[in-house]
Amino acid sequence: MSRRSAGFVNTWAEAQRQYQRQIEAEQRRRREEARLARDCQRRAAQGHREYRQAEARRRTAELDAQVGALQGFLTEGCRGPAFRASSLMRVEDIPPFDPGQLAWPVLMPDPSQYQAQGGWTAGRRAQAEAEARTRFEHEWHRAQAAEAQRRQQLAAAQREYDQRAETQRAEVRRHNAGISEATAGLRRGNPELVVEYFSAALYASTAWPEAFPRQVAAAFDPAARQLVLEWELPSYDVVPEAKSVRYVPADDQDKETARPVTQRRALYREVLAQSLLLVLHQLFAADEHGVLDSVALNGFVDAPDPATGRQSHIVLATVMAQRAIFTGLHLEQVDATSCLTEALRGQLSSRPDQLTSVRPSRRPQDVGNQVVTHGGGGEEPDLYDMDPIAFERLVADLFRAMGMQAVTTQRSNDGGVDVDALDPTPIRGGKIVVQVKRYRNTVPPTAVRDLYGTVQDAGANKGVLVTTSGFGPGSHTFARGKPLELISGGELVDLLHRHGLRGRLGEGGRQAPARPTPSAPAASYDDYNVLGMTWSGNVALDVCALVCQGNRVLSEDHFVFFNNPRTPDGSVRAVSATAPDKAAIRVSFDALPAGADRLVLVAAVDPEVNPNADLSGFTDACIRLLDPSMTELGRLEVSDGRSGETALVLGSFRHRSSGDWDFVLGGKGYGGGLEQLVQDHGIEVE
Repeated sequence: MSRRSAGFVNTWAEAQRQYQRQIEAEQRRRREEARLARDCQRRAAQGHREYRQAEARRRTAELDAQVGALQGFLTEGCRGPAFRASSLMRVEDIPPFDPGQLAWPVLMPDPSQYQAQGGWTAGRRAQAEAEARTRFEHEWHRAQAAEAQRRQQLAAAQREYDQRAETQRAEVRRHNAGISEATAGLRRGNPELVVEYFSAALYASTAWPEAFPRQVAAAFDPAARQLVLEWELPSYDVVPEAKSVRYVPADDQDKETARPVTQRRALYREVLAQSLLLVLHQLFAADEHGVLDSVALNGFVDAPDPATGRQSHIVLATVMAQRAIFTGLHLEQVDATSCLTEALRGQLSSRPDQLTSVRPSRRPQDVGNQVVTHGGGGEEPDLYDMDPIAFERLVADLFRAMGMQAVTTQRSNDGGVDVDALDPTPIRGGKIVVQVKRYRNTVPPTAVRDLYGTVQDAGANKGVLVTTSGFGPGSHTFARGKPLELISGGELVDLLHRHGLRGRLGEGGRQAPARPTPSAPAASYDDYNVLGMTWSGNVALDVCALVCQGNRVLSEDHFVFFNNPRTPDGSVRAVSATAPDKAAIRVSFDALPAGADRLVLVAAVDPEVNPNADLSGFTDACIRLLDPSMTELGRLEVSDGRSGETALVLGSFRHRSSGDWDFVLGGKGYGGGLEQLVQDHGIEVE
């Protein structure tokens, strides 16, 4: 399991999102109360017609308000405060010790209340006095015992409070120390911490409308000081199809007026442009330490590809923004579409409603800082220290290993070409000219421009620039749309290893995280996590897991539930829960099938135990992340259940290009129970 999936930022970000959902739930409750009030007014109205007309006007007003929110969320988002690392710090706010009733001593009996009663004779009076004294002594001893017990309970409660308070203080101190350490790493440009910090900045934002998704994949290129990320965009359905509603008395029904297709498409393009601009604003505003020089941002939708029908990430907008240019914009006054496509020279799909994609400027998986080499200094040559001729020969060997014809050129008459290559692939193949730059610093844009001139002079189909360093945003901007390909040092090392060649970048290189193959030995399952599930309420639930690729389960055997307690390879299995958990799933993330990129956790009402129950009693739920020793590594808050729903997606662990598995909160509920839920994930239920 990656550090990041159980890290403080991910846990904090999920807590912020849970808090935001609580606010939204309160808003929904108030809207429901308002609706009920309107219903009462309707029953009291003088006529049915007036009520229906008022309802039509109200629905039209809601549509107008929805459109207004879509048109103005960029402006609202720019007014919000910038994210700061200091906001992640916790305060040692420990409530004082409250002993409750234990604070009050037991009242001792009053001797005056135990006087002898009656007794007209001396003997009877002595007997009455003895009985009164006996009652007093009995009550006094009982009160003394109760007081001793109270003091013991008070002391135990005080010790328990002191231990709990010290544990909380230690946790706060550990958390704050982690924030301070991460902030120091952020200033140094540590790629993992840079990605974690800016992901938290996006997750912390409350500027996004409720219906918008939040999914980010990112990588940091320290050489270019560039953050490369992909951000999920809302689907076309976010723009209401109806423009207005009017009541038709003759038919006693409401009639919707459709929003013109051109208007709906234009508004959707504006929403996409605003989304990218808001992401850029939040990133640069959060960069209090000046880590970023530029951001390469791709906006995608998770939808079936029109060409293949397979679920995929379709890029609808892309931009590469430099800080110096972006910070000079006045976003509250711009036309979002024009700003994105003209001022920032980004690309925006002309027909996003039809999922017409654009070519992304740069993708997180293309960033090479996460791809370094394995082995020690004696096992692989350091590319920085290689002889220039030997380095060019290694690049030629790489092209030959990739199935091309490649030779190094003569040094005296190469015309700016270090390697001549010929790709025999029909249609997309042809002559390739390759330039090799064994640099430690960022390759300047002039080198890319020179390569383009060489491609034109040589009549080549493509030009490739290979370097041991990296490229800045100016180089990527110039190469966009041209027959040029830029290969950074990290990407070069990755390609070498894929094709059986050797090479590393300096002494600090390490191999990129590798996915196991399905034939991995059982020993790889020794490294696992237990996902413990806790919740309040007495509803009996089945907690299940689906091993998926996208939104589709790999097979029926990869659905772990009460009748199938483990996947065929044993990487996911149901195990007995230990208190305080009520259910548990054991997962070997590194041993999941190579095609799996999501592990989805779901909960469903057990119809045999609670045939008439729903998930309204499913509250205060969380997933406890445990290591093999059952030590708690972190907690992931999940959504509460809702009335009428009998199955709920708790969330999913998603595999990122960095090798990490990040938790993405769920919340989608199903009234048809587990059967409807698994059908939605591609399992046919007879």
